[in-house]
Amino acid sequence: MKIFVIVFIFIHGLIHLMGFLKAFRLAEISQIGKNISKTAGIIWLITVVIFLAAGIMLIAGNPRWWLPGALAVLVSQVLIFSAWKDAKFGTLANLLILAAVLVGFGAWSSHRMAVKEYRSFSHDIHVQGTIIAPEMLDSLPPVVQLWLKHANIVGREKTDWVFIRQTGTMRTSPEGKWVPFRALEWFRTGDPAFLWLPDVKYARGIHVTGKDRLENGKGQMLLKALSLFPVVNARGNEIDQGSMVRYLAETVWFPSAALNPYIHWEQTDSLQAKATMVYGGTKVTGTFTFNPSGDVVSFEAPRYYFRKGGSTLENWFVKMDPEGYKEFEGIRIPAKSSIIWKLKTGDYEWLKLEVTDERFNRRRN
Repeated sequence: MKIFVIVFIFIHGLIHLMGFLKAFRLAEISQIGKNISKTAGIIWLITVVIFLAAGIMLIAGNPRWWLPGALAVLVSQVLIFSAWKDAKFGTLANLLILAAVLVGFGAWSSHRMAVKEYRSFSHDIHVQGTIIAPEMLDSLPPVVQLWLKHANIVGREKTDWVFIRQTGTMRTSPEGKWVPFRALEWFRTGDPAFLWLPDVKYARGIHVTGKDRLENGKGQMLLKALSLFPVVNARGNEIDQGSMVRYLAETVWFPSAALNPYIHWEQTDSLQAKATMVYGGTKVTGTFTFNPSGDVVSFEAPRYYFRKGGSTLENWFVKMDPEGYKEFEGIRIPAKSSIIWKLKTGDYEWLKLEVTDERFNRRRN
């Protein structure tokens, strides 16, 4: 697709040479019947240069290529209007390039938003370097102690900051098509917070990007089609609750967070423990289930499910793949998992995810 856009930009740009050649009588251009002044001819030539500049910047991978691209389309269309009878079909080419320009602008805008979000999220990170001693686990229920020991956190630095790369597939309805996504996610654990930046590829050239963020007990979800047009921008108590449930579930990727005072543990069965998390005025509860070795196999909690007509509190279930466990920097985590809504109408599996990279307590990722 990128090669096609580059070739199309070059060809369309070079076609504008006809106006320059016509104005300075350097060639017989029968396709343009109207006389063109030399001043206008220079503008036709400048348009060629701008189109070529946009194409070269796109080849070089410069994310700002859309700037000369947009300017070239604008000037080109003005020239086409001035010679409408002979050049009107150039409008279609300009519309196609404009579509590519919008996609390019969306990608640039999405990256800019991601950088801005990351900087605001990471501005106040404190990595304390606390080493986890065996006795720090003594107050926890036995099954939780088994999990943390099996996850290899004892004797290692307590996690204050986490960076994760993810890939997977998702769908927006029980009958919907599975579409691929990639995501970056950061966590703070002293003050529980996360920032998730997904890039969902719905079709060739059609992406949805955005963020899911929890900070100070408050959540926000923002999704943009083509990285430009908001399709979801939600805040409020129900989002706060859902974001905190998500944070609690994702502590399986940085197990030492289980030691933080904002999480209270209660063993309910030989292989189950209930975790209650309270922070920033929001309280959530979820149940972790373990296998006899100490690996987490599932997490379940009430969470708000959004649908037409309003939201309802439903069971949100995370299933960890027992064959998908990996170690990152010595910490054992469930790298593969799937998320299922337990609805009255039946189970709705909406996301399958794999952690491909994880780093602890490193400011630069």
